[in-house]
Amino acid sequence: MLFGVVLGTNNLKEAGEFYDKLLDTIEMVRLMADDIEIGYGPHGGSSCFWVTKPFNQKPATFGNGTQVTFQATSNEMVEEFHRLALELGGKNEGDPGYRYRPNYYGAYCRDLDGNKLHVMHEPK
Repeated sequence: MLFGVVLGTNNLKEAGEFYDKLLDTIEMVRLMADDIEIGYGPHGGSSCFWVTKPFNQKPATFGNGTQVTFQATSNEMVEEFHRLALELGGKNEGDPGYRYRPNYYGAYCRDLDGNKLHVMHEPK
């Protein structure tokens, strides 16, 4: 069972500002923060996504082939997540649209450190 996901950052303050706004679009909030990491999760829940300065004190890098997928509850949330990521300085990796299966709606972007993010919605 997966407990959570951690992405490295080279600027925790900027990453925090980026993710505070971005994750709010899918109803996730900052639940904890200290000098080296920030944790996010659902309102009233536990942190399941963290951004952190690398513990080995070397520069954070993104992984080729690595991505984090966030689940939205509507196509409009997917669009807002993607739009805001780009507005906040992220890079486009794939506009919102249907892909993979008939009802799968998703978009791709990169955060300020180049980490690949995917946001999707697929009605049950």
